[in-house]
Amino acid sequence: MYTKSLKYRDETWDLQNVDTKEYTHCFHTYPAMMIPQIARKLIKTYGVEGGWLLDPYCGTGTSLVEASLFGMHSVGCDINPLVRLIAIAKSTEICLSTLDETLSRLNDHLFQVEFQKDKVPGAPIPEIPNLAYWFSEEVIRYLAYLRAWINKVEDEAVRNFILVAFSEMVREVSYTRNGEFKLYRMPTQKLEGFKPDIFGIFSKKLSRNRHGLAAFLEKRKNVEVSVSSANTVDGELPMPRPLGDYDVVITSPPYGDSQTTVAYGQYSRLAAEWIGLPNARKIDKLAMGGQHSKKILKDSPISPAIDKIRFVDEKRAREVSAFYIDLRCNINSIVQVLSRQATICYVVGNRRVKEVMLPTDEFIVDAFRQHGFTHKATIVRNIPNKRMPKKNSPSNVAGETSTTMHEENIVICQRTTHT
Repeated sequence: MYTKSLKYRDETWDLQNVDTKEYTHCFHTYPAMMIPQIARKLIKTYGVEGGWLLDPYCGTGTSLVEASLFGMHSVGCDINPLVRLIAIAKSTEICLSTLDETLSRLNDHLFQVEFQKDKVPGAPIPEIPNLAYWFSEEVIRYLAYLRAWINKVEDEAVRNFILVAFSEMVREVSYTRNGEFKLYRMPTQKLEGFKPDIFGIFSKKLSRNRHGLAAFLEKRKNVEVSVSSANTVDGELPMPRPLGDYDVVITSPPYGDSQTTVAYGQYSRLAAEWIGLPNARKIDKLAMGGQHSKKILKDSPISPAIDKIRFVDEKRAREVSAFYIDLRCNINSIVQVLSRQATICYVVGNRRVKEVMLPTDEFIVDAFRQHGFTHKATIVRNIPNKRMPKKNSPSNVAGETSTTMHEENIVICQRTTHT
């Protein structure tokens, strides 16, 4: 059961002023990323060398990279194909000589194109709705040229490496507002003077990522890493399933549904469309809580809070309930592949909806307790480094905002039965 005495604040977990961009963690920005030092400390405490780690919400692969450095095999799941691409690139062994040879050829091409009179050679432009709304004509030509060049790279690992730099650059050279996760166009007065140095930005990202990759490969252990599209909410199980099952779960699920919390799908949409990834416009609806139903969660630590929200707004109560129903489905799925002594570490935030606090940490404890897990600790930490929107709209009324979470909870449970 959930015990309040097991929940405590520990400032050593605040991890202020740490380098969150070590190794391949430097590859690509993404909303609400778990900082590597959290995964590192948890793996050092609960990990098993040669064992298996599962991250059912792996995002860009922070825990997978840290498991590789520690010496654990790992499997990560995510429904977003863009972050799966990033996670694969961050955790995959690449032959540096092959990469350097390709990057050298790419740099030669970029140098020639920049200084030729006819500018960028023509290349097929992807069919993306409202493309001219988000990109200038010149940027579209440059991106199309780079996309065509990258698609000709034969080595898959090298191609993925370059695509990750391309993906991060796409948003930076678009008309989207800086500092926003949702897709908002910059003010009209800024458009005319917005002339990004596309090749320069691209080259800097490639150079930065090459440096991080070299540091990672130097310390990466000889382990297996797999990134899966399995949707555990729908009962799909991650593969491979190791003999003896997974020893530890380290993950940071979303704080709430994407449409009202962190818009993961909107953030990744433009890059995903340029690369040609599937479901680029459906991610937020496919994510947890994206498909609303009339069900209301009962008999859960979260139920009293949902009842308070329903008193104010029935629709929002159903949206919140849908998210937690999906979260419970995820837990029901992954317990099937956990070992008899498995430890789970869920890094979660207790968000507010309609000024009502949702005790997600208590929900996690209760959900795992029903599968024979014992609550070991809930560590409260401040989140000075986590990339989150500074404001949200708890009432969904224009102009009304509230500060988002400044702390999160690391929920740790261990299996004590043989179920």
